[in-house]
Amino acid sequence: MYYFARNIVKLQTTLRSAVFAFSIRLYDTRSRWWSLPSINLGKGPVRPIVQGSLRASVIHRKQSQSVSLLCFYSCLRHLYLSVMPGKPKKVCIVGSGNWGSAIAKIVGTNAQQHDNIDERVTMYVYEELINGKKLTEIINETHENVKYLPGIKLPPNVVAVPDVVEAAKEADILVFVVPHQFIRTLCSTLLGKIKPTAVGLSLIKGFDIAEGGGIELISHIINKNLKIEMSVLMGANLANEVALEKFCETTIGCKNKRIAPVLRDIIQTEYFRVVVVDDVDTVEVCGALKNIVACAAGFVDGLRLGDNTKAAVIRLGLMEMIKYVDAFYPGSKLSTFFESCGVADLITTCYGGRNRRVSEAFVTSGKSIEQLEIELLNGQKLQGPITALEVNFVLKNKNMEDGFPLFTAVHRICTRQLEPQKLIECIREHPEHVINLLENIDHLCYNTVDAGNMQLPNPI
Repeated sequence: MYYFARNIVKLQTTLRSAVFAFSIRLYDTRSRWWSLPSINLGKGPVRPIVQGSLRASVIHRKQSQSVSLLCFYSCLRHLYLSVMPGKPKKVCIVGSGNWGSAIAKIVGTNAQQHDNIDERVTMYVYEELINGKKLTEIINETHENVKYLPGIKLPPNVVAVPDVVEAAKEADILVFVVPHQFIRTLCSTLLGKIKPTAVGLSLIKGFDIAEGGGIELISHIINKNLKIEMSVLMGANLANEVALEKFCETTIGCKNKRIAPVLRDIIQTEYFRVVVVDDVDTVEVCGALKNIVACAAGFVDGLRLGDNTKAAVIRLGLMEMIKYVDAFYPGSKLSTFFESCGVADLITTCYGGRNRRVSEAFVTSGKSIEQLEIELLNGQKLQGPITALEVNFVLKNKNMEDGFPLFTAVHRICTRQLEPQKLIECIREHPEHVINLLENIDHLCYNTVDAGNMQLPNPI
């Protein structure tokens, strides 16, 4: 099988060169334009330029030759990928914070138990000095990330590497788990240094400002820059509880049915159960937006407003999450919000996450978010305020702030444009209340029966 796959790779390389040599492909002579989308050859779409002036018959003939060659190449590429499951996959964890280390523990353990996963798992670690000693050396010697996940032993087959290129260059699967504000720099470092057949799994919760305005999903950024297929993982997964092997669920968003089982095998354990859905963008957006709602929940806790108020904030936050996805990612599935990445993650984060904890301290201490990150998070970054800023950037540009009062209020409170005590005033007249009121009035008007002097709703 190995020699068969190797021969396919050689033929694949030859055909790739031949395809790039073609200057005419999929050219519609009637519209004078490319009639079909580009075909991905592993390094992004290819759109050769038509050279010279050719008669229609010549164009049709060369177009037919080009399409045939491309189809043959595509079949060989899929054949090569289909035999890959027989070869153990090498996995690299790109990131080593609290969550990255917890996932490294899972992947390392599974690598020892599954024949389709290479036993050695690399983990990129940003080099730091801990009491005069390099963090990578400490991890490799003691099998513990003493800074970001102290007290938890990592499997000995997880190897800490301070150079991200060295850690990732041989990997078949790249698990990205770094703060989202560093992802563009990371991609530029890895560009051209990883396997073209590699696939990625993003655990990064957040957005980034897109060039020219708007926001961009992290998985889209990685896909665009590294030209690799991306899936995402989000869920009600507090890192410390996962590391302590407390039962929980997670959601993987993956459109490729061939890759999905492999990703599940890498991640799933007896205590960490995986559900795979194909609604990838919704899974990722949920993972980002819930951090904004968690900040609002933290403000409520800091103001000592009670559980009823907190429940209202969580519900309104969920409605704004659904509304945001519906507005900017049409075609998403409502059912995805009922997976672990949706309601479950929102509840967990609003009661036990770092965004809630720091936001509560923001109210009670009067200190800045930056100062609290240093004091409470051991230097790790808080995602909620940054995501609120990025979301507000889009809402403001599209004059949609009034439709998302909770998201808008969280941004203004985090940037000290608004006092935390004003939060309830901002959501008291929430559009969700007004819309539901009008809908209920219409419902009562058209579905009532006379009962003496009273109008009772007609049972449905």
